[in-house]
Amino acid sequence: MKRKQLRWDSEQIRALRQHLGFTQQQMADELGTRQQTISEWETGMYEPRGTSSTLLTMIAEKASFDYETTPARKTKPRKA
Repeated sequence: MKRKQLRWDSEQIRALRQHLGFTQQQMADELGTRQQTISEWETGMYEPRGTSSTLLTMIAEKASFDYETTPARKTKPRKA
């Protein structure tokens, strides 16, 4: 079964992290990335894509996190 690809914005990422009770470092460890990357996502400097986006979706589903897809923005931030 193919997962629906969600578009994660800065507020959703922060809300998921807080829902999990994680620090940025703990979230980075869970995703196999750097704390700085989590910070950049949460400030909107970059958006997760590809595997990172899929992992966020999987973690959210496992944690019963209530999220909705984010509509496309007029201006897209750079991708990380």
